Amino acid sequence: MSTITYWEISLKYSIRKIELEGITPDELPEKVKEMGIKTLELSEDEVSTFYKLPQIKHKDPFDRLIIWQAIRRNITLISKDKQMSDYQKFGLKILWT
Repeated sequence: MSTITYWEISLKYSIRKIELEGITPDELPEKVKEMGIKTLELSEDEVSTFYKLPQIKHKDPFDRLIIWQAIRRNITLISKDKQMSDYQKFGLKILWT
């Protein structure tokens, strides 16, 4: 799980764009850790080279940074967002679209 995901959830929670049941955004990292999921910090390389990701259909900056992080690290992204699959031609490996 990318640290950018925590930021997106926290931001959307604060503007009431999403609701969470029985948990607040600041409790998520511990819950994720308990589930055995590793949190991926953003690297200097990932944020400084982000401009190289072509901007096609997907405009969400959070999702685009997650896509770029997955491409740069050569890891598989798990998402049901169908627009993310458009980035497979740029090296994104995706599961569950």
